[in-house]
Amino acid sequence: MVSSLADTPPQLPGTRESDWQSAGIDFPELNISGCERLVVVAPHPDDETLGVGGLMARCAGLGISVEVVAVTEGEGSHPTESGTARSDLVDTRAVERERALAELGVAAVPVRLGLPDGDVAAHEPMLMSAVESVLRAGSESTWCLAPFRRDGHPDHDATGRACAKACNATGARLVWYPIWMWHWARPEEPIVPWVRARSINLTDAEHSAKLAAIEHFRSQIDSPDPERPPVLGAHVLEHWTRTTETVFP
Repeated sequence: MVSSLADTPPQLPGTRESDWQSAGIDFPELNISGCERLVVVAPHPDDETLGVGGLMARCAGLGISVEVVAVTEGEGSHPTESGTARSDLVDTRAVERERALAELGVAAVPVRLGLPDGDVAAHEPMLMSAVESVLRAGSESTWCLAPFRRDGHPDHDATGRACAKACNATGARLVWYPIWMWHWARPEEPIVPWVRARSINLTDAEHSAKLAAIEHFRSQIDSPDPERPPVLGAHVLEHWTRTTETVFP
């Protein structure tokens, strides 16, 4: 049976960061030569920063165009909230993302698709078409960074599939980035394409920018209710605060 985030929800311990480090997650360095435009597709506000914030900072620093496609507004991160509170959460998360992107040196305003958080799969053809339009609007040397299609979260998996189809249609280079895979998977997980894995070894400046960017997502890191853990607890954040990032070209 294929595992997923549903089998190991964020509130559970999951795979420890020390287990990943002991297994060895050093892969050949990603070569970004030839990339003139980076389009990062994020199912929820913060996914782009958690997964490839350091790479985004590197590309922005090199003068490579960096754009973000925001698939949902992230309104489902606190499902028990009332309608008004969920509306306020949309605004909060948008501001958090804006501040995080500024830390990374990304100036472009995200393309906000507004698909329903938690139900992206039902709108996959629409998402594919929207991403295809964004990819066609720029340089031929465009890279599309999308969530790993086996990341374990249904919105992430649907986004990964849609982006793969959009890249096939446009010729853009597809690069998958994992998010929740680090939580539920094990180092020997057979569905993960480890032979394709590449590392981005972050400089001190890139790493510092990423850590500062992550700190802006207080709605996900903090919890006003002591009986309810935050969405992004310390046990999962440590996967995304490494000095390296991993992608699957």
